[in-house]
Amino acid sequence: MSDEQTDTGTGWPQPAGPVRPGGPAGEPDPRPDAPDPDELSPLAPQGPAQPSDDEPAAEPGVEPVDDGATVDLSAVSRSGEPPVAGSDGLAEPVVTGSDGSAAPVVAGRSRWSAAGVMIAALLALLGFTLVVQLKTTSTDPTLGATRQEDLVRILSDLDARENRLQQDIRALEDSQRQLQSGEQGRQAALDEATRRADELGILAGTLPAVGPGLTVQFDAGVKPISANRVLDAVQELRGAGAEAMQISGGDRATVRIIASTYFLDGDNGSLMVEGRRLSGPYTITVIGDPATMRTALNIPGGVVASVRGDGGNVTFGEREVAEVSALHVPIKLEHARPVS
Repeated sequence: MSDEQTDTGTGWPQPAGPVRPGGPAGEPDPRPDAPDPDELSPLAPQGPAQPSDDEPAAEPGVEPVDDGATVDLSAVSRSGEPPVAGSDGLAEPVVTGSDGSAAPVVAGRSRWSAAGVMIAALLALLGFTLVVQLKTTSTDPTLGATRQEDLVRILSDLDARENRLQQDIRALEDSQRQLQSGEQGRQAALDEATRRADELGILAGTLPAVGPGLTVQFDAGVKPISANRVLDAVQELRGAGAEAMQISGGDRATVRIIASTYFLDGDNGSLMVEGRRLSGPYTITVIGDPATMRTALNIPGGVVASVRGDGGNVTFGEREVAEVSALHVPIKLEHARPVS
């Protein structure tokens, strides 16, 4: 090996010609005739590079991507061309190669679709509705602390009130239908007027009356039956709900008892009723509740006790159908007039 080969350390002789001065890396060559470092070396291959056997062949229809390519997201807006739309309607980034060509880049991450957003909104709305429903249907603390017996009583009262209201509604509806119908309305008014006239006729003694009632017979003892005892009996019967009365004597004479009837003591133990003389025994026929009227006459210190105290006797007889047939002659009014 020669000295030149030893100096280079590679086993090759030192090339002839000027030696490139050494210096820090990256500094330009100070020689005036030094070649431009940006120019291609004459030893670089001319023409396109041929793929080697070790590199995989590119698929047909797919352009190779330059290793030095950069992703330019603003290239579309600067060039004025429409962006490349992806499958979800969003613009995709493009790749700008060294030769200025642009190619879309497939996104490597998933995006929210419209259906996914709608499902999320519906789930949120469903949760809000459930919370509001739970707050609305919360248990009332007052009813929760009430006993079962009280709850049953409250429910029973509500049912009874509902039944009464339903009955009132039906009655009002029937009245409305009767009044709205022409002929039926007139007939209903006529029936009501007739019923009222019958009631007033019975009270005035101008009409006979029948119904359940009682007969009360007074028998004199040592003392005769006085007018005061008969008047007390009539007042007690009216207070017990008597609706119609008449009094009969032993001679079968009968007088209707009304509000204006008066009683006087006559001769020889007789009784004067409305100017007519009646002899004993006396029998009062009355229409009303038999049990109530009998109890009213038997109160301690009452009519029965007074008559028996005088040595007389009082006999009761209940009637399912008592008849008050005696009539009172109407009084002709001279001064009084009904208010119109």
